[in-house]
Amino acid sequence: MRISDKQLAKCRANETTEQRILHLLGYFGHYIYVLRGGLGGKQHVLKTLLLQGEMTQRELLELLHTSSASLSEVLGKLEREGLIERGRSEADKRQLEVSLTDAGKVAAAEMVREEKEFEEKSLDFLTQEEKADFLNRLDVIFDHWRELEKQKKEECPCKKN
Repeated sequence: MRISDKQLAKCRANETTEQRILHLLGYFGHYIYVLRGGLGGKQHVLKTLLLQGEMTQRELLELLHTSSASLSEVLGKLEREGLIERGRSEADKRQLEVSLTDAGKVAAAEMVREEKEFEEKSLDFLTQEEKADFLNRLDVIFDHWRELEKQKKEECPCKKN
């Protein structure tokens, strides 16, 4: 369900500046995550195979940093859609090789094209100077958040990572 402009304005009126910034950063992060197919989603698998070529399911798992079950589910969907093929490795029969079909290559290439188009258009309303300033501000936020993360870990040694 989509929120109306009137409801959005009412919500924004009650937010602090910090809440609004974090809300927008969250929206942007979610938008980019969804646009790029998440970490282990179908889009990510297709683009990885397009860029890296045929590989074993284990190699793909290591590259995508996802669970084995999640990857198996995604690969099953892609296989049913005719976008990938899986078969036993000639070098090691215990391993499954994963490769794009011709339809998979077309689909992955289209995703890469759309992503590139978004990258070109997403900030085209800003001047180069404004983009450089924005990037510098993001770098400052990034460094500060990394420092906050480091402090949090030092405060609570019970947590790993």
